[in-house]
Amino acid sequence: MKILMVLTSHDILGNTGRKTGFWLEEFASPYFVFTDAGVTVTVVSPKGGQPPIDPKSDDPNNQTPAQTRFKADKKAMAVLASTLRLDSVSSKDFDTVFYSGGHGPMWDLAEDPVSVKLIESFYDSGKPVAAVCHAPGVLRHVKYKGESIVKGKRVSGFTNTEEEAVQLTKVVPFLVEDELKRLGGYFQKTDDWHPFAVVDGRLITGQNPASSTMTAEALLSIMK
Repeated sequence: MKILMVLTSHDILGNTGRKTGFWLEEFASPYFVFTDAGVTVTVVSPKGGQPPIDPKSDDPNNQTPAQTRFKADKKAMAVLASTLRLDSVSSKDFDTVFYSGGHGPMWDLAEDPVSVKLIESFYDSGKPVAAVCHAPGVLRHVKYKGESIVKGKRVSGFTNTEEEAVQLTKVVPFLVEDELKRLGGYFQKTDDWHPFAVVDGRLITGQNPASSTMTAEALLSIMK
């Protein structure tokens, strides 16, 4: 099995002057879920090379076992340091795609026509698409049979109350929960910061960083 993992290349948090990027747990945990299952993982980002890690996700208070393992794994670190360019890959070479979150994707991947076409290509080919936390926001322009890919689907993602808790509702270009609802998705969630993932057909979405493992495992179960 071959899985494509997509990370952001965007590192500026709106007009705050602060750094952002992808959330480390949302890459590290799924990466090991996949590789431990014997899956071949290819990692891409819009610009290629080392994608930006959100510094808050590597804060001492936010460490997880997967992050600790990742930073001790030289092979995994090398994979992250040398991601391929997003525009260099094709859905035909992979069985599925997984988008990791963090705030970065809301600025680049959500508006990237290459990403939009890639997701549409996977989904049109009958392949599952998975995204966690802010990454379900990358689905906002994705179409399936002429309508939003999330229309009529049960979906999850970073909630309005979670965005309020990190005090970024006025900084982000859109709120994931509101956007998925606007597009016709049936938004589902659990308590803030608790693990939660939704599977609706070939669309798998997770709520927050704590949902990374659950979302990756849900994708694997579908593939099997």
